[in-house]
Amino acid sequence: MADQYDDTYTESQVILTSVKIIAPFTLTYGLFMTFHGADTPGGSFQGGAIIGVTILMLAFAFGIEPTRQWLSNSTLVALIAGGVSIFLGVGLATMALGGAFLEYELFDEVLGIAPKWGMETIEIGGIALIVAGVVITLFFATASGFTPERGTDSSSSPGSVAGRGGDRDSENGGDDDD
Repeated sequence: MADQYDDTYTESQVILTSVKIIAPFTLTYGLFMTFHGADTPGGSFQGGAIIGVTILMLAFAFGIEPTRQWLSNSTLVALIAGGVSIFLGVGLATMALGGAFLEYELFDEVLGIAPKWGMETIEIGGIALIVAGVVITLFFATASGFTPERGTDSSSSPGSVAGRGGDRDSENGGDDDD
């Protein structure tokens, strides 16, 4: 049952065509918002959300499970962990230079780098990755439902619902007429 998934996906030519046309523009706009967030209205949070929603549009058009398989959990964890690592890396670098966490002015004083680059690194590399990864991960977690059948080998985990008899239909053989 590991390769099977809920086949509630119905292909719609209108949605497929619309998403194929709109997705490149929304992804480009999300990247624009991310890269120009410090100088223009918008920012990395909004840009990351738009990038994440673009992936959600693709999931609605091409199916949630195929999109989930295309973007594996390890990819999403790498996005989020990479964003957090960049954020912490810049913050800890300023502490290593003798300042406070995220004290960007030290980059100019010690290294001769404009403080704006520290902020840009966090906004572009950190926040946008975290937001996009979290939006996509929360969507996939919500879309999968919270039934024991959706878990991966849930019968072997000690505290699983299936292990406590939470799947009543399988106990009865699926018959409601007993």
